[in-house]
Amino acid sequence: MILLGKRPPILGASNTGAGAQTLRVFLSFLLFYALLVLYTRTQSSRDPGSAFFRPWTAYDASYSAVRLDEADRYIDSVNNNNGTAPKPAKASPQPGLCVGIASIARNGIRYFRSTVGTVLEGLSEAERADIHLVLFIAHTDPAQHPAYNETWLHEVADRVLLYEPDKVNVDYIRSLETDAARVSGREKALFDYTYLLQACEATNAPYVVMLEDDVVAQDGWYHRTRQALASAEEQTKKIGASKWLYLRLFYTEEFLGWNAQDWPIYLAYSILAAAFVACVGLGLRQHRPQLHAHLPNETILLLTGVCTPLMIGLFFAAGRVTMLPIPTGVHQMPRFGCCSQAFVFPRARVPDLVELYRARHLGYVDVITEEYANANNEIRWAVTPSIMQHAGRRSSKAMNDDPAGGLRHKSKSEISEVGKLWNFGFELNDAAALRAEHSVVLGQGG
Repeated sequence: MILLGKRPPILGASNTGAGAQTLRVFLSFLLFYALLVLYTRTQSSRDPGSAFFRPWTAYDASYSAVRLDEADRYIDSVNNNNGTAPKPAKASPQPGLCVGIASIARNGIRYFRSTVGTVLEGLSEAERADIHLVLFIAHTDPAQHPAYNETWLHEVADRVLLYEPDKVNVDYIRSLETDAARVSGREKALFDYTYLLQACEATNAPYVVMLEDDVVAQDGWYHRTRQALASAEEQTKKIGASKWLYLRLFYTEEFLGWNAQDWPIYLAYSILAAAFVACVGLGLRQHRPQLHAHLPNETILLLTGVCTPLMIGLFFAAGRVTMLPIPTGVHQMPRFGCCSQAFVFPRARVPDLVELYRARHLGYVDVITEEYANANNEIRWAVTPSIMQHAGRRSSKAMNDDPAGGLRHKSKSEISEVGKLWNFGFELNDAAALRAEHSVVLGQGG
């Protein structure tokens, strides 16, 4: 007999309720996911390894433009000095850093003067006194370089380095200055790098800073480099090592993405993440019976098999630099640290490098250095955020020029390999904040 007010259970009612609950969860997730994608797009637009990378804005020279303007005004002030203002300061007899910059003339564009300007602009007298600046005009006929006949070069440099006939075979170097020789090989560039290294070694400065002639140094680069060197020395001792090879002041995030060879690790963690979600759902339902109606099997399956993979996909789409950024400070970078725009070498390692480069005779400085470091298990440090930026959009090779302008690219495929040597985080620097930081350091006697 059926009691009044009671109805027999309707077949499939529980399944219908579970389906409705699962649908509500899915729709709620989709709304959340859509908002998360929009947020991720804004955060990952400067990550070259992200699906949301926007090259039409990421390659904009934001802070670099400010710094280059400051540098040009500094060089102009040196050029226009009619004797009423003091001459630029020079190095002390015992500098802590030798900064070497080699330059050859580029077709239709000049970076050298601006690079030197960013290195010097804003330095205090004490900071400048700790730097021995060697500017190398790498032409057998130095007059071929537009800077050689300009006042600023000789006023700001501690030494204008030229090829010395009693030390080098000038005729042979002249044979390497042809367009064909520059395109077919890197013999002269490697020779010039070695020659400049030796010139800096002769100053007896404990550290040699080797810069390419198309970099931008941030305001306060000197004190940040000094802090980074102190950290590198301290960390080297902590790990029980007695020496390290270099400190990198510039790297590009271009090569810091998800590595294909690590796919088994990524797959394992993805499976663990999905298993964790399933275990949490089942565990909550087991220990909290009141949640059973909210976590039917269909919902747990949705969360595990659909929502979690979508979240994992978004994690990887956001890019490694966005999701797993390198912490601020000095850290080892044994892989993917490109390129040779800004190295600091301990003076004690210069003889090893000179011997290496002379033995190899031909090749790219960064490639040769990394091969040597890998073979000898050398310690390589890098500082984050980068202290230097690569501003050069046009190669120094006569037949491989990249247009200096036209940064509004639709995709990375439109950008030359030279143009991709870019630190995206550098452009987020705040000029006022860096100037204030530098002032504080100077006020503390730094």
